[in-house]
Amino acid sequence: MKNIILIFSLLLFSCNENKVNKDLNKPREYKKDYSAFHKEAREYIKKNNFNTDYYYLIDLSLHSGRNRFYIYDFKNQKIIDQNLVTHGSCDQFEENSEKWQKVKFDVRNNSHCSMKGKYKIGKRDTSSWGIKIKYWIHGLEDTNSTAVDRVVVLHSWNAVKNNEIYPKYSPLSWGCPAVSNAFMEKLDKQLQNTQKPVLLWII
Repeated sequence: MKNIILIFSLLLFSCNENKVNKDLNKPREYKKDYSAFHKEAREYIKKNNFNTDYYYLIDLSLHSGRNRFYIYDFKNQKIIDQNLVTHGSCDQFEENSEKWQKVKFDVRNNSHCSMKGKYKIGKRDTSSWGIKIKYWIHGLEDTNSTAVDRVVVLHSWNAVKNNEIYPKYSPLSWGCPAVSNAFMEKLDKQLQNTQKPVLLWII
């Protein structure tokens, strides 16, 4: 009887050890709770007569090899699509040795930095990049007021992959939120079928 108990104990320990090892091998969870942003976005678009079906949220605090461009559907209250997006190199006014790993924000012209804050997606236009389509984005806050002057626009770029590439990094831009060609085709189709302005929010 004692032998049976000992064998059972050893088997139980072995199973638990395997579970611990498996847990250690799991990728670290990196998704965040964006519910507060979704709530604020909903209030903002209603107040300012924006499109109330969806908005775009870009979280540049995440690794650039991770999906960090989100399309949030207000009706179904969930993220319905996501993909990679670039951030700015921010290397003009000072040395930026961490430009691949960590985003820096700067509103100054020619800074090559990203700019956080809320934007209104504006006119559809031609581009020299990707699928040759871009959308002007108009900064709505002091932190992104130079977007048009800097020609910081939403466009695609052949160098941006259409799937997560972590631990590799996405290429750096001069401040534009650039996406893959395939994802841009989705955004373009969605934006062309929208009557009211769409909110883009970079955090």
